[in-house]
Amino acid sequence: MGSITREDEKSTTKQDVITFGAGPSKVPRVVLERIQKGFSNCADSGISVIEVGHRTKEFVDIMKSCEARIRRLLSVPSNYRVLFLQGGAQAQFDAIPMNLMGNQGVNQADYLVTGAWSLKALKEAKKYGTIREVCPQVPGFSCIPDQSAMQYDPCAAYFYYCDNETMNGVEFDWIPGLREGQVPIVCDMCSNLLTRPIDVSRYGVIFAGSQKTMGCAGLTLVIIREDLVGGELAITPSILNYRMQVAAGSILNTPPTFTAFAVNEALRWVEEEGGIEEMQKRTQEKCDAIYSFIDRSEDFYHCHVPKAYRSRVNIVLRLPSEDLEKLWLAEARRHGLIGLEGHRTVGGVRISLYNGITMDDVKRLLDFMETFMNAHR
Repeated sequence: MGSITREDEKSTTKQDVITFGAGPSKVPRVVLERIQKGFSNCADSGISVIEVGHRTKEFVDIMKSCEARIRRLLSVPSNYRVLFLQGGAQAQFDAIPMNLMGNQGVNQADYLVTGAWSLKALKEAKKYGTIREVCPQVPGFSCIPDQSAMQYDPCAAYFYYCDNETMNGVEFDWIPGLREGQVPIVCDMCSNLLTRPIDVSRYGVIFAGSQKTMGCAGLTLVIIREDLVGGELAITPSILNYRMQVAAGSILNTPPTFTAFAVNEALRWVEEEGGIEEMQKRTQEKCDAIYSFIDRSEDFYHCHVPKAYRSRVNIVLRLPSEDLEKLWLAEARRHGLIGLEGHRTVGGVRISLYNGITMDDVKRLLDFMETFMNAHR
């Protein structure tokens, strides 16, 4: 998608543009200003953050600060390790089976597929061992199967699921898996981490890319229970080896230094704004306002996901026709509302409500949606 020009915007200025993109996503203005300052002078070092050596005290302090903030925000127990890795969250689709299937010689894992991302993870994992789905996939991924439909293997190396499916607009409000805790739960929280409190102790591994709720693209957060570190398969590359990354403090090789700086500033902002509880409150207020409007629109705007399974952070919807959707997206863009296209594989409209989106942003979007609806019924 190209940049917006003044000709495209007409009466809209650059400052008026709001991105509702699914990631990378909107970053709070104060965070952008702090990043801008660090770009020219990082931690009063006299050099840019992109010039700071990755083994200098300045950068090591940034990495330590990122970890400390994550531990505070998520109340991470002391027996968990916090890593910041490269390769995007998709690299974890391979890293997880390679690191966990060697534990105690168990070469089998359970997967719950509820959307496009968990399906991708399943396909990657099949390269490393026996992968079993705990229940049949729902056609169209429009809802989440009931827990009673899931058959777990108590001897599996781990159980894997995705907490929020960005393409399909479904989100868990409960934790699947065996309650006894004998099978580690691995969870993809790329799109909803830091939007509500979580009990980290319920999980074996949590991972999330940084481009949605932690600043900008380039790092992947991995939180792993320490007893799960060290059982990797022999084929595991060093860069994806949790044991080696823990020993190296996430600096096994040169990390994306700028991204680490941006992530630290984004986490700082979450703390200053009131932490996870405040983010949860804001997220609920934003999604409630949009879903309420959709449901009152008499199917001009239609969300196919049943209310019980609707994502708080990725709202998917359709208009009466594809032609009208194209017009809607073009008009939205002209009004400075961008990043609203549905994923290329599913089409439609997608509204992403990560922490950087404000209630004022939502109100402006709703005003546009109402005006467009009244003009095109």
